[in-house]
Amino acid sequence: MAQTPTAEGTTRPQERLSSGPSSNRPGRFSDRRREREPEPPWVPKTRLGTLVSTGKITSLEEIFESGQRIKEAEIIKQLAPDMKTNVVSVGIVQKQTDAGEVTKFAAVVAVGNEAGWFGVGRGKAVQMRSAIDKATNDAFLNLIPVKRGCGSWECRCGQNHSVPFRISGKGGSVRVEIIPGPRGLGLVAGETVRNLLTLAGIKDAWTRTYGSTSTMSSIANAVYDALKRIHGIGVIH
Repeated sequence: MAQTPTAEGTTRPQERLSSGPSSNRPGRFSDRRREREPEPPWVPKTRLGTLVSTGKITSLEEIFESGQRIKEAEIIKQLAPDMKTNVVSVGIVQKQTDAGEVTKFAAVVAVGNEAGWFGVGRGKAVQMRSAIDKATNDAFLNLIPVKRGCGSWECRCGQNHSVPFRISGKGGSVRVEIIPGPRGLGLVAGETVRNLLTLAGIKDAWTRTYGSTSTMSSIANAVYDALKRIHGIGVIH
């Protein structure tokens, strides 16, 4: 360390300027890591949201039995805080405009509580995190109850561990068939289909897939369509 003479003729160590992260100097040397801002309090915008926020509706079953449509994702977050999410796929999409190419992220997310509720949503945004958040909120709005049962002739235990009968669904060029299985079988399926059925609360089943199964978004829509067909609600393309 360099030394400088003093008025008394002695020497003392020369002080060094600190320019690391520990410096108190503001600007470029300050800590740039920022925590994510907390979400603002929920202000309901629909009549259903007001009933949920005031505690007059306390379960998802009440909403679906009354036939009301959910238009706010916060309703699901409040009534079912144990919902789990699974990012099925994230890709890049481009759009040609007069100013050039516009690049965005497209995400597909599945949600479920592993106990009979399941939903799939899609979202696009310039940032990946925003695309996933949009897809998650869309999945909450598309949440459906999954009717479970024991449709296997080998089991007939009467418990809700599989599907009540053979079902099939279609998404794009992919078709998925779900066959009831006995208890203890597990999910005989690919990784993506297995994760989706686990979110829906199905524990034992055989599955078959047809078409371009490498398209994750089509597989997710096909599984969602199959589970929705149990109630005869309709078909999603």
